[in-house]
Amino acid sequence: MKCIVCVKQVPDTSGKVAVKEDGTMDRASMDTITNPDDLNAIEAALTLKDETGCEVVVVSMGPPPAEGMLRELLARGADRAVLVSAREFGGSDTFATSQILAAAIKKIGIEEGDIVFCGRQAIDGDTAQVGPQIAEKLGMPQITYVSEIKVEGKNVICRRMLEDGYMTIKTQTPCLLTCIKELNTPRYMSVGGIFECYNKPLEIYNFETLKDDPLIELDTIGLKGSPTNVYKSFSPPQKGAGMMLEGADKATCEKLVSLLAEKHII
Repeated sequence: MKCIVCVKQVPDTSGKVAVKEDGTMDRASMDTITNPDDLNAIEAALTLKDETGCEVVVVSMGPPPAEGMLRELLARGADRAVLVSAREFGGSDTFATSQILAAAIKKIGIEEGDIVFCGRQAIDGDTAQVGPQIAEKLGMPQITYVSEIKVEGKNVICRRMLEDGYMTIKTQTPCLLTCIKELNTPRYMSVGGIFECYNKPLEIYNFETLKDDPLIELDTIGLKGSPTNVYKSFSPPQKGAGMMLEGADKATCEKLVSLLAEKHII
């Protein structure tokens, strides 16, 4: 059994958000973090490793500095990492990204009993499309919005969260699961893991490595080839400072009501 986890390095949206003239984000000038939902996917894979001793492989598409993020995930307990990095892949939308990652996962190798994990969605795009698209391209069953996982031999039983309840779904491996934050609490790096992470293998898949894979349509990858075009990106305006009213008496309540009435809220 092997767990392959797709992760993404994303801008830290709690800080400065920079946008280029062409509408794409200026990632080089922004602080980055590991996509939060992807950490839940990593934890799910590491939990299975603790239970079964399976191998955990992390794969990410991004620029060379994303190697630092992958080393941190190796320090958390992953066994090896793959960085998919090439200028030809830069600016890819979800359609293009899923092609490239599916080809990378196929090269890593999918066997009976394997599970591919993804986070629910990335905080920079919020589309939740890449995971399901990877599953479609690899021809494997998928379960999205997973909040509970149980593996019984070749079967995977998941609780899938919905807006008004949940579904319990059973499928067979190999399969793809997208994970939500309710699934678990991600572990931290260990001291031993930090010392060992640079001794674990990290491979680079470049354009030459993947360009001949039939899953990749060369005219639909990268910024120019991606079928999705960004019309405009911008930083939202900052909200004004709030107003605090002190007290719990009738006068304070009357003042609150008058303020809400002036703003036509009530």
